[in-house]
Amino acid sequence: MCAIFGIIGEYDEKKAKRALATLSHRGPDYCGITQSNNLFFAHQRLSILDQNVRSHQPIKYKNILLSFNGEIYNFKELKKELASEFEFKTQSDSEVIIAAYLKWGVDFVLHLRGMFAIALMDAETLYLFRDRLGKKPLFFMQTDSFIFASEIKALTPFLSKTQMNEDALMSYLSFLAPTPPHTFFKGINKLAAGEYLVLKNGSYEVKRYFDLLDAKPNIIIDRDEALHILQNILQESIAIRLDADQPMASLLSGGIDSATINAYAKLQGINLQTYTLGYKNFSKYDERANAKETADFLCLSNIDVEISQNDFIDASDKVLNTLDEPLNDPASVPLYLLFDRIKQDGYKVVLSGEGSDELFLGYRQYFEFLDIEQMSKLSNKNWLKKYFRSNYSQNREWEYYKRIFDDTLLFRTSGETFTDLQKNALMKKNVKDNQALKYLKNYRDRFEASPHTDESIWYSYIDLNIFQAEHFLTKLDRTSMAHSIESRTPFLDHKLASAVFSIDPKLRYEDRVTKSLLKEIMKPHLDEKILNRKKKGFSNPYMEYLIDSKRLGLIKEVNSQTGMFKTKELDELISSASTGGFKQHIWGLYVLSIWIKKWIL
Repeated sequence: MCAIFGIIGEYDEKKAKRALATLSHRGPDYCGITQSNNLFFAHQRLSILDQNVRSHQPIKYKNILLSFNGEIYNFKELKKELASEFEFKTQSDSEVIIAAYLKWGVDFVLHLRGMFAIALMDAETLYLFRDRLGKKPLFFMQTDSFIFASEIKALTPFLSKTQMNEDALMSYLSFLAPTPPHTFFKGINKLAAGEYLVLKNGSYEVKRYFDLLDAKPNIIIDRDEALHILQNILQESIAIRLDADQPMASLLSGGIDSATINAYAKLQGINLQTYTLGYKNFSKYDERANAKETADFLCLSNIDVEISQNDFIDASDKVLNTLDEPLNDPASVPLYLLFDRIKQDGYKVVLSGEGSDELFLGYRQYFEFLDIEQMSKLSNKNWLKKYFRSNYSQNREWEYYKRIFDDTLLFRTSGETFTDLQKNALMKKNVKDNQALKYLKNYRDRFEASPHTDESIWYSYIDLNIFQAEHFLTKLDRTSMAHSIESRTPFLDHKLASAVFSIDPKLRYEDRVTKSLLKEIMKPHLDEKILNRKKKGFSNPYMEYLIDSKRLGLIKEVNSQTGMFKTKELDELISSASTGGFKQHIWGLYVLSIWIKKWIL
């Protein structure tokens, strides 16, 4: 795992190098720079495969320059395929990208299996690629020059002034993170999962090279066949991610996802060191007991890391600074602390279970939404439509039924936080109902134009693209890379995801059991207690910490200067924190307030 950075056009060398240095945590093993007139092309390397100097980047081959962040898990197979056409000089996966590009042009990316952010310069043309499911970030901006980087912090020095992007703010309030192409910094954009950018003659165009909806639906309708195919791909996906020249560990919760990864690793003869989070004096959030049961069952060593309120509060500002922009996920703080311990123990690669819930329907709310969808078939909905419209409630269920009777989109990601009507009630600006749909429009348009018709596929599709790629994976990438640790996510393998999208969707939910297919796949390898353990999620006592440390006053302090929110409504919202209400909303406002105070005020 590494960092990429580049400038196409005029640049100040000292300023460029200072910007590059802000990414050193992503690649502390080597800093490589290729520069010439109107070109600064750089790389910070974290050595995972072939640690020899011969694999340092940027790599130059004739007119081609490559700076690459990530891992290509099928690079050995590609290397064999391309060996007759290219003389390989390293054992790394980077060189394979150049060979593949020479053979297939920009379609080379379709042959890669892995996670990546790629910058490839061919003569005067620059190509930027973000991996299919958005595991690796890629940001860019265009002023007099075109600049790209793995993190926003390397681009902010090139802004003439800092302004907040209104679309980033509004999509963040709705969906926990800014939706692509937006970032909170006006003038800085990001590529979405499965997109690539072409820069030529000073202008750029963003295109899509991959879409999960391209998987043909209902190819597999037999349950046993689906189980067999998914089991094989899942086992292969985990196996190929166990290849590294550095020590490897695994996160372990009390759930089935991390247990699956470790069970299949054992089948490969690898006992991973596992790590689990716990919270001092807050047993209801603690998964250490469940994780220990799983570790004991699999005969694994498990280290539990206990976090106190002081640990959380002391680290929070550092974590939020690491993220560069608001991300509404309080789990980013304990995860950062967990990676800090893992780094101290000498590990550079960690396996994690992101993506399983979205693929195998692990959230109970998916089933609740499917039930509510049935209400759309009512032939006489006008009275109900008028009733819900005239009896406003902050209750979530009210919002969902209103949408159904209004014939508007019901499911808007599992991360939906502030609804448009909630925003309108809180903010001083006018927010129209359904305004947030514009941030999902491109995804919904693609879904409706595809051969997929089952709404559960929409749930998985939008969650993988927004809730996962822009929220969970942003958290995982920044908190792990802040400690120079590469995080690998076997469930987010594009072959596995495409296979899930090609089975009869009803196989995932017809028995109304969360992760039904995955649980059946893992029956031979995990005991019933692990398989049927109630999902706890990555919950933590963040609100108790904020209240006790009197941090919530920052929201009011910042709002007194910005005037963004109505004072009375904001006070009422914050007051609800003491009773456990609107916790995610309030954390989101707290994170936003910290960013505004640092960058805008």
